[in-house]
Amino acid sequence: LDPADNFLAVTLMNINSVWHPTISYGFYRNRDVTVPFDEPPLFYYGADEYTGEKLSKISDEVLEIKRVLLEKYPSLHLHSLHHVSEWMLRSYGDDIGDKTSIYTMLRTNKGYRGLTHPMREVQVEGQTKYLPNFRYRYFTEDLPMGLIVTRGIAELAGVKTPHMDDVILWCQEMLGKEYLVDGELKGKDLEYTRAPQRYGFKTLDAFMETNHYLDDAPTKAVENHVSSLATKVETPAQ
Repeated sequence: LDPADNFLAVTLMNINSVWHPTISYGFYRNRDVTVPFDEPPLFYYGADEYTGEKLSKISDEVLEIKRVLLEKYPSLHLHSLHHVSEWMLRSYGDDIGDKTSIYTMLRTNKGYRGLTHPMREVQVEGQTKYLPNFRYRYFTEDLPMGLIVTRGIAELAGVKTPHMDDVILWCQEMLGKEYLVDGELKGKDLEYTRAPQRYGFKTLDAFMETNHYLDDAPTKAVENHVSSLATKVETPAQ
């Protein structure tokens, strides 16, 4: 197991917040989302090379946030924050048939086989068809409670996120929401997110100090908990 260092590491390593919005964006970006499908399209196995590259670039942006944070706060613990490609390999290992790239890993991972895009049924001339369900948690949760949070931390850290912004702008349009405006998180629907800006944070120092991310206590607590578990495992049953 690779325990998370603290809640900041958990937030920035929120794989669903990167996976779900980005794969959706990649699949629908050049499609007319009002044209129904005959059957629900495959989610992971339907990803193209562009989507794989986009996932990698967004993960690079997250790692740039990590680099800036560690440069500013050298004692900060973010060891558990990895690139999504490494997360894939750690999480699925030999279940992945082709480990060449994120694109090939998505399309050959046994754990993803058969999973489809969230859809809603519609009737067209007496036949059941399918349209994208943009009210599914991939959008209503993973964006405002996930990717927007990471984007907010990036904004406080002064990290540019053009690839993340592409996904956010498309997703908020599909949702009929407004979070990101003119390159800043200041949209009218920001109050419904968990972005730092929604709580009034304007500086990185204030955000880090208020949330106690610079304290050693959380990390020590995790280390002590893991040590305790190890002791219990090694102690013979009485």
